[in-house]
Amino acid sequence: MFLQLAHTKLDVFANSKQLVLLCYKLSKLLPQEEKFNITQQLRKAALSIHLNIAEGCSRKSVIERRRFFEVSRGSLIEVDTIFDITCELGYFRKTDLEEAGNLIIKTFQMLSKLIVY
Repeated sequence: MFLQLAHTKLDVFANSKQLVLLCYKLSKLLPQEEKFNITQQLRKAALSIHLNIAEGCSRKSVIERRRFFEVSRGSLIEVDTIFDITCELGYFRKTDLEEAGNLIIKTFQMLSKLIVY
């Protein structure tokens, strides 16, 4: 926000930020009984995606950068899995999560490319 570092201009960073904001918005629609379970885990995982991209970009070592991007991708898979469970529980329909699904796929592809190179 204040530092305006190079990673803030990356598409993967912008996508992950959109996903975090959308996850927070969608988590508000979950039942109150999930406040300390699915809601918290969804928010934590979504934020982890974004934060690990930022931290990975700050690392000078390629190995360290890749590790942070791998953690970010793992959190992304966690978000995808949480949405699968929420659909199975009847909290969302797959069509309700279309925007999130598109962001998940795009972010996964971008992170995978960052990990390989």
